[in-house]
Amino acid sequence: MTSPLKSRTRTRTGHRPRRRTALLAVGALASGLLLVSPQSASAANLVQNPGFETAGPPGAADMPYCWEKSGWGDNDFSFTTVADAHSGTKAMKVELTRRVSGDRKALITESAACAPSVSVGKQYDLGLWYKSTTPDTSLTLFRHDTTAGWQYWTDLKTLDMAGTWTRASVRTPEVPAGTDRITWGVSVYGTGSVTTDDYTMDQVADPVPEPECTGTPAECANGRWDVLPTQNPVRSMHSVVLNNGKVLLIAGSGNSEEMFEAGTFTSAVYDPKKGTYKQIPTPDDMFCAGHVQLDDGRVLVMSGNKAYPVAGGHGYEGYKDSYVFDPVTETYSKTNDMNDGHWYPSATILGNGDVISFGGLREDSTGSVTAELWSDAEQKWLELWKVNQTWSYWGLYPSMILMQDGRLFYSGSHVFGNNIPGTGSAIYDYGANTVTSVSGLQRKDERDQSASVLLPPAQDQRVLTLGGGNIESNPVANRLTDIIDLKSPNPAYVAGPPIPQGTVDLGAGKVAQTGDQGKMYVSAVLLPDGKVLETGGGLHNRANPVFEASLYDPATNTFDPVAADPEARGYHSSAFLLPDGRVMATGDNPGNGSWNHNVSIYTPPYLLKGARPKITSVIDKEWVYGDTQRITVDRPIAKAELIRPAAVTHSSDPNQRYVDLPLSVDGNNVDLNVTSNPNLAPPGWYMLFAVDANGVPSVAEWVHLQGPSALAKASDDAPSAHVHDFADGLKGKTTGPGKKTKSKQVSPTLAGCDRHYGSANVCVPTAFPAEVKPTTASRCAWLKDNDYGRLKLNGKDDPLRLDRNGDGLACGKGDARRG
Repeated sequence: MTSPLKSRTRTRTGHRPRRRTALLAVGALASGLLLVSPQSASAANLVQNPGFETAGPPGAADMPYCWEKSGWGDNDFSFTTVADAHSGTKAMKVELTRRVSGDRKALITESAACAPSVSVGKQYDLGLWYKSTTPDTSLTLFRHDTTAGWQYWTDLKTLDMAGTWTRASVRTPEVPAGTDRITWGVSVYGTGSVTTDDYTMDQVADPVPEPECTGTPAECANGRWDVLPTQNPVRSMHSVVLNNGKVLLIAGSGNSEEMFEAGTFTSAVYDPKKGTYKQIPTPDDMFCAGHVQLDDGRVLVMSGNKAYPVAGGHGYEGYKDSYVFDPVTETYSKTNDMNDGHWYPSATILGNGDVISFGGLREDSTGSVTAELWSDAEQKWLELWKVNQTWSYWGLYPSMILMQDGRLFYSGSHVFGNNIPGTGSAIYDYGANTVTSVSGLQRKDERDQSASVLLPPAQDQRVLTLGGGNIESNPVANRLTDIIDLKSPNPAYVAGPPIPQGTVDLGAGKVAQTGDQGKMYVSAVLLPDGKVLETGGGLHNRANPVFEASLYDPATNTFDPVAADPEARGYHSSAFLLPDGRVMATGDNPGNGSWNHNVSIYTPPYLLKGARPKITSVIDKEWVYGDTQRITVDRPIAKAELIRPAAVTHSSDPNQRYVDLPLSVDGNNVDLNVTSNPNLAPPGWYMLFAVDANGVPSVAEWVHLQGPSALAKASDDAPSAHVHDFADGLKGKTTGPGKKTKSKQVSPTLAGCDRHYGSANVCVPTAFPAEVKPTTASRCAWLKDNDYGRLKLNGKDDPLRLDRNGDGLACGKGDARRG
């Protein structure tokens, strides 16, 4: 089948006008096999089969699907699909061995199924990779006139000779009136060859008018923090955003030994729309438990505090109990027990809806080496013999992030003390039951209560780790950031830009941070515009709050300082995204045992840029992997994404992720392409945001991504879940399961607190900040400046020499004079 003849005029000197004949158009033959969808308005490649990987139908003159031969004149030529590709396995080679006149072209097929649709007045960026042995080659465009049919449009760019793969790109003129589609490709008009691959075509975005600031200039640049008039009624250190937009705040005993002894365990549900709290009966001390949203929206809460430490005796103890919180009834119900106690456990949801958990302290205060697996199918913790075990101690709240191939990335973020032996970061393959070390994490033993986050979008598989310190040695917290690309052939951390500095309260008021002063107790929050808010923190172990916040931009690898939370947010604080696009921050529990009940709300700059786009309808809120879902919006948007709601504690939320939804736009109708990989977006409820070109997000709609069956029902011959190039060839030390043991011995000063002084919830540091002299007077002055108050000596030992007169009171009358 041939297209009508078309004439065009060449502007190149020495070339006469000639006619072009399309030798074959295969698109019409295959058009019934593909659904033609509206073209994307944002960064979507409009070229079908851009890398020639899909073969054409029988009789297609050996051309790939959606590509055709074209040309004219007296010349000898060949069109060859070759294996010498820029990416993938195929490329297209056009060669002229003799030429008297004319040219030969490989073009996108002139058909509705293949030729990209265009809009009048718009421009498009065209690109390809090529190698060329001739200077006589160019990018040639044809356009389809709705009245006159296909016509030559223009030659846009001459390609220089290139012996290696070279990128070429060019922008089209504005599309003329009456044009609905274009086709383009490489034209060769001299002897030699051109090999091409990986074509791209993207619509140039319309100029975006500057937004109108609706706040003060400072607010529009840096956002605004507001302290709410109503305080959080519970000492919550766990924050979980529920699928109805409310927030579950779990305290348990709230790190209060008095409440523990009284059996007073608390939780509350906060309603951001009403600004109200509802206290919830809480069956156990969920102080320092683990938690994660299950795929049905309920919250799985695992372990907690069985006993507070005793001076000269045991440390914290973790129980085996586990509960599920139901957002509908707002009640807890008990599950079966875990196999071991886990005070401070990790909790990561997997692509099939199961939950895996590591680390924490057992019922005897030793470190748990038992991995636990919650079965989504059976709705219970599996028996020990059903769960793969490495018999290794991963520490407390080890940050275990699900990768797109189903393995787990241990980022090196953790709580309390030093990191695990080795490099401090690793990849765990549950199926193979192997651990492979990952290099590059800076100062691995000073990443205590750092934050790690899978950067937007999750498809990029890049993790940022920032800040941290060490509760045992108590150095100045650092400004370090590290970034790892988990798609690279051999992933390793590389240093990122330092965290900006703010002010710090050293006991006598706020002063500017200096030198290498950074922060631990960092909160990192994914925002709908694709940036990360880092906020809160402290300079030392439960002391010296740092007032600083910034926005990290993954696209530019830069931090932009913004307004800082006016409230101290150190130990036991958390910050998290609300469905309306604001960020809520709560908590702070300094070493003197007090608690900050004030709640702060951050309004990011994007909410001060005028009207927000609105999602006016969601056709279906039950989503399936690999599906296309339609929404309607009230005005143009630039992107849309799913953000998994927070389940955060102690700077740790390994399940937080931002999943990009490629767009296809038809007026106010937007089709969203849902990932087919459950490891990228584990099943569950997500916040759906639509974002305009100024980065202004809509209020989120809640959608339910289903799909435990996506992996559970996979046949034995289904493709492997491993999609990374390095999946089966990681470099680095790899270890299999070790010798079966019951537990790992840990220090009784695990929390960095000397239990010889005060009550269990008061933390007198085992190591004071470096500026505090090792004298009784200096230490007592520091404790006084940090509001420790009256401290009873527990037992007869006085390792810090705080009770020099032996009256049983630390830093009492006469002690400092004797020190």
